[in-house]
Parts: sequence; structure tokens; C-alpha cells
Amino acid sequence: MVTFFGKSSLFDIWGDFIVYRNLVPADQRLPAIGDLRQHLSLQSPNLPRKTDSDYAQVVAEQLRQARRLELPGATLQRLVFIGDTRLLDATAFQNLCAAGGWQGWAFIGRDEMGAERSDGVEDGVYASNRWSALPDFIAFLGKQSFGLDEQTVLVIDMDKTSIGARGRNDKVVDEARLEGVRLTVAELLGKEFNEDAFRAVYHELNRPVYHAFTADNQDYLAYICLMLGTSLFQFPVLVQDIQNGKMHNFFEFIQQVERRRAEMPSAGLIEIHDQVWRLVQQGDPTPFKAFRYNEYLATAARFGVPPGEALETALFQRIMITEEVRQIAGDMRRRGVLVFGLSDKPDEASFPSSEQARKGMQPLHRLETLCVGEA
Repeated sequence: MVTFFGKSSLFDIWGDFIVYRNLVPADQRLPAIGDLRQHLSLQSPNLPRKTDSDYAQVVAEQLRQARRLELPGATLQRLVFIGDTRLLDATAFQNLCAAGGWQGWAFIGRDEMGAERSDGVEDGVYASNRWSALPDFIAFLGKQSFGLDEQTVLVIDMDKTSIGARGRNDKVVDEARLEGVRLTVAELLGKEFNEDAFRAVYHELNRPVYHAFTADNQDYLAYICLMLGTSLFQFPVLVQDIQNGKMHNFFEFIQQVERRRAEMPSAGLIEIHDQVWRLVQQGDPTPFKAFRYNEYLATAARFGVPPGEALETALFQRIMITEEVRQIAGDMRRRGVLVFGLSDKPDEASFPSSEQARKGMQPLHRLETLCVGEA
């Protein structure tokens, strides 16, 4: 049974020690990827993704320097990682251990309340279908004589781990992203926007069977939804082309749009296409900036819970902090462990614009919301 545990923010867990997708720490005392490229001899000029070895090299150096900021005489030797996906987070964890030369253990969690609790240990990963198993994981580390002190760093995934816990509160994170897409497409199409058609396209193309085409990239998917709202493409024809191998990937799709640029029905659509097309050619994995700005607004609006709102309602409408994660982080910080946040959410979807910041809006990790966990 889950219940409320008061209010907090992710800032209370790790301060500004967090990096989002652009690998620019919120704490400006730490080096960004641009400061580290030459020093680390990174292999690619493009921004690495979470499972890339270059990503691990950058984050490992940021962790070392974060430790030196707090405790100049301490050297990291161990890593504890908390995440929610076996493939992405476990791979990122293993890469970080290799990049840092650290011993490590990872906890991969989710809630499956309709099933019996199941825990498993394999290759340095402790997996459970209960977030409430986190204290047992820490006890397990104690039995392994795995030190939890100033030579240890705790890296916590943000999305669907620290907030919007997978299996418990994660659908709200997805709904915020979908609302960001919907707002963007509706604003750009104006009176031509058809919400039912938009939702049908989004939900169909968001399935894993289309990942080869969309690259599982929400910026690409949002752009495709936008263009399918115009007269340039017919959705059934596009699906058939994908299935028949006539349309292989997103780059081929946006190339077609570029060739038909003059046929676009408005100057606003041409301007957005030009922006996305330029950034795609530059290798930017987050090329649809207008969508991500709306995603930030939609996500920030879901933090906090109005007084009197029932837990059952809040779990499906509000983004909340995972209490088990918050408690473990607090306990480990008191032992001297460095606590650091990691997010694959684009910076444009995580920070307010300069104008919004002047009005008092905060980065997502500084927003207060309720904590929820098993009693």
C-alpha cells in the first residue's frame, strides 16, 4: 500500500549535482562536455547518448570533480546506481564502472503490485519488482562488505526512478510528454489541427515496431506527427511505405519534406521545418526545440498536488518523488556518500527559458512535489 510522505524536491536529494541529456551539469562549478572533449579524447563530435562509452567517460569525470568539490582529499572507488530499466540503466551503470575504474552495484526497480515480489541478482545488478526492496538492496551491499562512505558515489536516474516511479507513477511522465507534443502540433497547425487524428498517429508510431523508423526519438516522432497533420503526407500511405521498406528511417522522411518545402501551407511550418532540418544535419538529437519547451511547461505543471486531492487521483495526474529513493539517498549522504542525479531528459524540457526564469519558474529538479512510497 502506498501513501504520502510529505513534500520535497529532487534538489533536496542531490542539490544541483545533476546532468541532463546535454551533459552540462546544473552546478556550474562542474565541467560540461565541451570542457572535457579534448581532455578525454572523445571519439565522436556528436552528443553521446546514455549507453555510449563517451557518455560514461564524461559523467565519470564530472563525478570525480563533484567529489573533489565536496571533499578535496577523497577519491572515488565505488559506484552504486539506482535505475528503472534493465537495458539502458544497467548498460549505463556498467559503462560508468569501466570508465571510472570502480567497483559497483546497481538496483533496477519497478512496481508490479499484481505479482508476487521477485528479487534477482546477476552480474552486479540487483533487480526487483518492488521499489520497497531498496532497503533490502542496501542491506545486501552490507553483507557483501561493499563500503558506503566518502569513497562511494550514488548515481540516481531521475525519470521514472526518482520521480514518476516505473510501475507506480510513470504514466504521468508519459502524459506530460504527449501533452507537449499535442500543444506544439496544435499551435503550429491552428484550425487544421485534428486531435483525434493526431492521437491515432502518435500512439501508432510510438510503438516499438516503428523504432527503426523513429529511432525511438520523441523529437522525431513529434515532427512526424506535425507533418502528417498537413496535406503533404497521408498516414496510411506512410505506414505502408515503412512496412514495404520504401521509407527506412526519419532522415529519409525529413529529406522528403525538404524536397517539398515549397508546398507547406504556412510560413510558420516552413520556419519550424528549417530549424529542425538544420539541427538534424548538425547531429543534434533534440532538434524539435519548440516541442521540448512545451514539454517543460507540461511537465512542470504536473509537479505538486492540490490540497485534498486523493492519492489514487494524484498518482495518475501528478508527478511525485519516490519516497524509497529519497530515504536511501538521505541515509547514504549522511554516511558521506556523494549523491548525483542523471537524466536523459533534454535540457530544453528540463529548464525554464530566461524569461520564464525571471518570472520565478524553476528547473524540474528544484520543483517541490509530494513524496509517495509503500507504508
